[in-house]
Amino acid sequence: MATDSEPGRRRRCCCPQDTPDVAKVPDSRGDSDGPRRGSLCDRHCAAINNVQGDLGDLGCHLHRPRVPTAVSSPSCCQQHSEEVCESCVVKTTLTAENAVEANKLSNNYKFGFKKWKSHVTARPWEDRSEIVKELYSDLNVIRGSGGSTLTCGNVLYLLLFGWWLSLLYVLVAAVMFITVMGAPYGQLCWDLAGYFLWPFGKVIQKVEVPKSHQAREASAGESPALLGGPTPRRWHPPCWVGTGYWHRASSAAWLCLGYPVLALAHGLVCVTAWLLIILIPVAKLSARAASRVLLLPPERVLIRRLRMTEVPLEGEVILCCYRAANPYYYKYAVDGINVFAVNLLPLVLVTLVLGYVDSPNHLTGSAVKFTLALLSIMPLSYYIGMAIASISAQSNFAVGAVVNATFGSITELTFYITALIKGSREGNRCYAEVVKSALTGTLVGCVLFVPGLCMVIGGIRHQEQRFNSRSAGVSSALLFLSVGGVFAPTLFSKVYGKLVCGECHNVTQNPLGHYLCHNCHFDLMDNNGTLYYSHVQPLVYTVSILLPAAYLIGLFFTLKTHTHIYDIHISDCHMPGHHHSAVVHWSRWQALVILLLSTLCMSACADLATEHISPILTNSTISQYFIGVTVLAMVPELPEIVNGIQFALQNHLSLSIEIGNCIAVQVCMLQIPILVLFTIFYPTNFTLVFSDLHVYASMFSVVLMNYIFMDGKCDYFQGTVLVMVYFILLAVYFFAPSPSGC
Repeated sequence: MATDSEPGRRRRCCCPQDTPDVAKVPDSRGDSDGPRRGSLCDRHCAAINNVQGDLGDLGCHLHRPRVPTAVSSPSCCQQHSEEVCESCVVKTTLTAENAVEANKLSNNYKFGFKKWKSHVTARPWEDRSEIVKELYSDLNVIRGSGGSTLTCGNVLYLLLFGWWLSLLYVLVAAVMFITVMGAPYGQLCWDLAGYFLWPFGKVIQKVEVPKSHQAREASAGESPALLGGPTPRRWHPPCWVGTGYWHRASSAAWLCLGYPVLALAHGLVCVTAWLLIILIPVAKLSARAASRVLLLPPERVLIRRLRMTEVPLEGEVILCCYRAANPYYYKYAVDGINVFAVNLLPLVLVTLVLGYVDSPNHLTGSAVKFTLALLSIMPLSYYIGMAIASISAQSNFAVGAVVNATFGSITELTFYITALIKGSREGNRCYAEVVKSALTGTLVGCVLFVPGLCMVIGGIRHQEQRFNSRSAGVSSALLFLSVGGVFAPTLFSKVYGKLVCGECHNVTQNPLGHYLCHNCHFDLMDNNGTLYYSHVQPLVYTVSILLPAAYLIGLFFTLKTHTHIYDIHISDCHMPGHHHSAVVHWSRWQALVILLLSTLCMSACADLATEHISPILTNSTISQYFIGVTVLAMVPELPEIVNGIQFALQNHLSLSIEIGNCIAVQVCMLQIPILVLFTIFYPTNFTLVFSDLHVYASMFSVVLMNYIFMDGKCDYFQGTVLVMVYFILLAVYFFAPSPSGC
């Protein structure tokens, strides 16, 4: 279902106080007098809450006893000065409709768990906003005041579909009239031609067949106050024609000559409007017309124009449309799947069929197939992310941690491993360099671009955003450790490696003068590779063992021994009239099947991408560094970027920052060690020695990020700084020469 807003999240102070939207819960010990009047601590707590504000629409006020009673008692502040009350701690309280959704929200704040914005359960209809309710409403509801139907979206419908669809109905009506027996359907098509030219403000009804011709004539002369004009007259067969025979012949002519053409046209309109997303009402209109209106007998279809809507219509309303476009349809979801992911799913099928059937590239070239394979990774990343979030929310902590650690980086690892395998088979070192560039690009992008973009977009709506600097500090410390560990073999090779240059020219024509050298690198294979095999390789293996161990320690620290860092409390919802039983979109087994199928399709798309990237690397004038750090690094992370932006818009910047930090930490502490482990069993050209550009860009990005996040608050200016630095680094990669050997 659509996720119109993230479930409520508010800042609570340990000192009880009266707020306009929160019911006061009496103390369990019988003390209901509230805080002491005039207490400096209470005034400070109230000031904190006024600054933080209520960040969510919460209707639940009973909280689980996650903190000791002494902390939550009215006398929580034992010592207070004239300026600050140190015991008043700001806590984060989350509300959810059910236990499954509560687990998903809690997992969002846990280190190492995938942050997921969309709901994994069906939201109660009462909890949705009016905007979202309108998205899911059927086109058979008559509103009290429709307003003007002359809108940009309606005019767009007229230009894209209305004119030719109406003309097609006129042609079909002519064909039906020529057949004579299909004349009733011809009259229906003639009426529908005017309707589909401009269907807005009109209604199609399903009425009962009158018992006699006189009754039909009487009803034709009446005009209810709701409707404008007389009832449309229908063509009736001559009395000498048998009714049963006439209806059968008329229906046969319609089903053979008229309906297939119109159904095909409506199908085309439906698919086109659905892909455009904002025109989904037109898709619903066409689908309902083809499945309901065109299959009814002509005498039971009534088309009228609405002028007054205070009086209800008699008979069933089949179609009633006011707007052709709605910009909020980006929230629309089918069985919990966002409409963008639904629309991109056929792209995966096209990519796989085109990639494996057209192997000789007769239909399309390598560039098109490479682009399709990369675009197909985006919806597959979405399905993998939602499957992981669904399984984690419906399982215990251990299962959730294992699933997130196992499949959290599967998108990137499938591409990296397939690229290394192809490079090893062809003996091409460029693939290993592209993988290193993609790793660095993911690290730099998630440290600079993802949080920076979220700060800019969130800062437009919120003047200043605050986040938990303590939890961000844990991720930053792990990021420092991981970057130092990953680049330790590179620094070691710089110190002890032998500098070898490809071309050197004497500038001064003097044997003792200056030389200008090109394509220089540190050779680790000098003296039969003694330096590499005896020193660098053991260091790489040591680092590859220590980094995952540090990641596990970070998980144990944040999720077991120091969970108070996040101060997350889940409230128990008890709202009258609401049913809080969880109706999950995907069950655990369904999510597991989707996860495995998406992973399999991801591996196939990654194989196609690496298969058709070779011509791009060899024929493109753009540096391979730039291709790796931009396209290959950031395209798989687009669903995560969208989640981060949505969190930032709702003032949940902590989650936006954690999205980037988590991915960056997993790149260094999980993905790179897994690649090193893979090279042990399948020898490739991948070595944990990076170019100077990768080292400097990564270290500078991590230092800048920690400086920005130091004070626990930010605005759009600081986000602009991070984004600008990221684009500067992209410019450096763009103008950098390709790696040696490529």
